[in-house]
Amino acid sequence: MIDLQTVFWASGIFGESVKTKTKATILAEAEAAKTNRIPIIAVRQEWSIPSTQAVARLLMKGQAVAGTPGTEIASPFSDLADHVLVKRVQDAFETGELDKLLVGLDVGKLRIVGLDTNYCVAKTALAARQRGFEVEIVTRGVLSADTTAAEKTLNMLRTRLVTLD
Repeated sequence: MIDLQTVFWASGIFGESVKTKTKATILAEAEAAKTNRIPIIAVRQEWSIPSTQAVARLLMKGQAVAGTPGTEIASPFSDLADHVLVKRVQDAFETGELDKLLVGLDVGKLRIVGLDTNYCVAKTALAARQRGFEVEIVTRGVLSADTTAAEKTLNMLRTRLVTLD
């Protein structure tokens, strides 16, 4: 689960009907994972590098800057994850913590849900493929502020051997 945190989920960028459908998909994915004893990992965005904090303050109204309200996992998803990690940039692998966790859990395949398709979902999926993981993006379980760009992003990911489900 990528960036399913209060500041993004409740921001108003995504329409309620789309969020309702996406939430149902994410909850179903989580239930299936728990039933099959597959670990659920949530990754939260916290801009903590000085340069990224400055960009977030300028371009994103200060959203998700480390230490600010709303960086917690949004209430519909807050009790789903077995593991919660913090990322500092769009690529969830950047700190090395996700690598260690996945190796420790003996994970070979990732099913990704969350937001935003064009940024953190795409960057994380590409980083996972570069590390040799099999990657599936649950397309009904991701949101995109720019749906036109999301189509292009998903097509690009498909060419990089990311499966779309």
